[in-house]
Amino acid sequence: MAIAYQNPSTDTFIPEIWDADLLTQFDPLLVWASPVVSNNKYEGEIRKKGDVVHINSLLRPTVGDYKLPDGMTSQRPETVDQKLLISEAKYLQVLIEDVERVQLAGGLESPINQQMIRSLAREADTFMGNIIASGATALPNVKTTVGNAPQSLYGAILDMMLALDDNDIPSGRYVVVSPRVKRYLIEHPAIANAAAYGEGGVTANGVVARLAGFTVLSTTAMPTGADIVAGHSEFSTYASQFTGFREGQSEKYRADYIDTLHLYGGKLVRYPELDTQKADKTWDESKPTKGIVKAAVEWVTA
Repeated sequence: MAIAYQNPSTDTFIPEIWDADLLTQFDPLLVWASPVVSNNKYEGEIRKKGDVVHINSLLRPTVGDYKLPDGMTSQRPETVDQKLLISEAKYLQVLIEDVERVQLAGGLESPINQQMIRSLAREADTFMGNIIASGATALPNVKTTVGNAPQSLYGAILDMMLALDDNDIPSGRYVVVSPRVKRYLIEHPAIANAAAYGEGGVTANGVVARLAGFTVLSTTAMPTGADIVAGHSEFSTYASQFTGFREGQSEKYRADYIDTLHLYGGKLVRYPELDTQKADKTWDESKPTKGIVKAAVEWVTA
C-alpha cells in the first residue's frame, strides 16, 4: 500500500508492520504483565478505555450419594461473574521531520523509540505489579542478618511453596524477587547451581532460574512493601491492546508524527472453593487471594 508522501522507491514503509515490531520489543521487558506471571486469556476485543471483559466462574457441583429409593437430584450449573476493566490508556508519540529518513535510520530500533517503548513497558508492569501485590496473602516478614541472608530468603520461598501447596495451587508457579533479594538469593547453592536442581536461568522477562516448581524472576518494579511474591498465572490476568500506529502532519510543528495508544487493564481472578461468593453472585474481592502470597524482608545490617 503506497502512502501519499512516499516516493516509488520507498513504498516498503507500511505502518501496520510497526504493530508487530512494538509487541516483539515490548513483551520481553515485562515481568508482572508477562505470561509467566499473568495470563491473557480474557483479552477479548478491546477498543477503548472503559471497556469491560466479563469472566465467568463455574461453581463446582455437589457430589451426592446414590441410594434407593431416592435416586438422583439434578443440579443446574451456577456461575459467578467478575469484571476485568480496561482502566488504562497510555500513548507513545514520536515527532520527526522526515518519516522516510526515520525508516532508513532503523525505525523502532532508534534510541528515542527504544526509550519510549521501555517507558510504556514500565508503566504497564508497575500497574500490574501493584494489582498482584495488593491482593496477595501476606506471610510473615523475612528477617535476615549479614550471615544468614541466602538461607533465610531461600527458606522463605520454600514457605511460600508450602502455603501454595496447602491450597492445591497447580504446578507452573512463579516467584518474583527484588534485585536486593536476588543478589543474596543467588549465593544459595540451590539457586547458584540451578541447572543441577531444576533448569538454568534465562534472561527473557527477568527470569533468573527455574527451581523447585518455581520460575524465579527479578524486577526493579517491585510494589511497595513486597520483596518476594509467589503465585500462579491463573490467579492474575492482564489484557492489553495496541490500537495501531497513526502517521500524519503535526498541527503545531513543521514535522510529521507517528503514535500509538496502549489500552490495558488487569485484575486478580477468583475461583470457587478458594474465594468467598457474595449474595449478588459476585466474589468478595476485599479478601486476599490464596493463589498468590507475598512477604517483606527486614534487612538487618549489624
